[in-house]
Amino acid sequence: MKQPSERVFLAVDFGTSSMKVALITLGGQVLGWESVPVQLYLTPDGGVEQSPVEWWQAFLTAAKRLMSRGLASADNVQAICCSTQGEGTVPVDQNGNALMNCVLWMDMRGAASLKKQFKGLVNPTGAGLLNTIRWIYLTGGMPSMTGKDPAAHMLLICDRYPHIYERTYKFLNVLDYLNLRLTGRFTATFDSIMTSWVTDNRRPDQIHYHPALVRRCGVEAEKLPEIVPCTTVLGPLLPAVAAELGLSSRVQVVAGAIDTTAAAIGSGAVEDGVPHLYLGTSSWIAAHVPYKKTDVVASLASLPCAVPGRYLLTALQATAGGNLTFLRDKIIYNKDELLQEENIPDIFKYLDKIAARVPAGANGVLYTPWIWGERAPVEDKNLRAGLFNLSLHNNREDIIRAFLEGVAFNTRWLMAPVEKFIGHPIPAIHIVGGGAQSDIWCQIISDVLGLQIKQVADPIYANAVGAAWIGAAGLGEITFRDVPSLMRFKQVYEPDPANHALYNQRFEIFTRTYRQMKSIYQQLNG
Repeated sequence: MKQPSERVFLAVDFGTSSMKVALITLGGQVLGWESVPVQLYLTPDGGVEQSPVEWWQAFLTAAKRLMSRGLASADNVQAICCSTQGEGTVPVDQNGNALMNCVLWMDMRGAASLKKQFKGLVNPTGAGLLNTIRWIYLTGGMPSMTGKDPAAHMLLICDRYPHIYERTYKFLNVLDYLNLRLTGRFTATFDSIMTSWVTDNRRPDQIHYHPALVRRCGVEAEKLPEIVPCTTVLGPLLPAVAAELGLSSRVQVVAGAIDTTAAAIGSGAVEDGVPHLYLGTSSWIAAHVPYKKTDVVASLASLPCAVPGRYLLTALQATAGGNLTFLRDKIIYNKDELLQEENIPDIFKYLDKIAARVPAGANGVLYTPWIWGERAPVEDKNLRAGLFNLSLHNNREDIIRAFLEGVAFNTRWLMAPVEKFIGHPIPAIHIVGGGAQSDIWCQIISDVLGLQIKQVADPIYANAVGAAWIGAAGLGEITFRDVPSLMRFKQVYEPDPANHALYNQRFEIFTRTYRQMKSIYQQLNG
């Protein structure tokens, strides 16, 4: 195979389930990709953890396997840049050794410590009214009272593992730990530090610790890392790491970003007010804006990101593609006496084929996709998924179509507050993520929203491409203004007028279902 002569970037896309490493050209072409699964550990006390040591070994394995394929000359690799899951917390000692497993974004053990630290005399949010006002004014948001943020993780470690807290030199997010292993530097990026809720975010290019927030957080200031922009060149790759990967020690490491920030770049939606929809296990609509703003009612905020002078509005849907994983693993292929075949085929392409032959509206079946609560436009952990209006006339095919439509309805539910936040109607959306590989799902979303949907080429690589372009921007090879001209789209979907009219009626029923069911879910799950 002839190797490309142009400059390439080693991009890391590290999610909760696997470590993925790609070689990507300056123009955004993915030359190759390797993936290594990462284990999830559930603790007896309800914790959710991963091993940072296993992360690093997974990275080395994937990167060495990728480089051994000869897809690009090692001499052409210009930089390494990472995109990772966010809201994880790793305490490390002064030598950079992880002192315990990472407390992951799904871990809620710190909720009690957070509420104890921040409760006030007037306590409508669980964190005290004055604390809440200060957070929103300075940061744009506030800690999740579920305990899923580093703000709670650090307090959990302080309260429950005081021997580890005492030995902690720095608390690092997932991205920060990988950068430490690559460069030896203890840093955090504008976006990775965000959910520690200790920074003043009022000036997008000067994110810094706010003394009052740091004092109030319950963690010693010296245990927090240096903050740098996402495009900062942290320095050359450590010689030992370069030697193990077969790379030059001149390869630079650019700070990178968490997944939502990187996907925004990889989607090509970098201009003000141009949104992208990420359709993965969870889902979000995001857009860059030139202002810091918070919509408390709809749980929306614009927060620090990679683009200079800009914030990223993110409207998060708790579970999107995760509904299809549930359908596959717990309904169709649940491991019980009814399971006939152990080797599960690539079922998602069959789900697409089945859904495509069911008419819009799923023959009357309605699905609400709140299988693990919801974040926006309503934040309600008690919501659950539901199938409505099943009859003897329906079959499994209708249910499959209803699952896809339900996620699309929830996306439409987000659109009104997003458009209000941005200040203008949205004519089109870029779509990325694993779910964006589905042509029928893209068409359903277009029909439900009544908008043009622009399916990014190879949408599953958006995070890695975003990391590569952040790396290129850090080296001065491109600016973010160049990104739209580098974008490639597989297909553009236009809404079908008849389907859109039908979905308008069903959407009204979808939102009414929430209003009528929320009190029941509160009784069942509160």
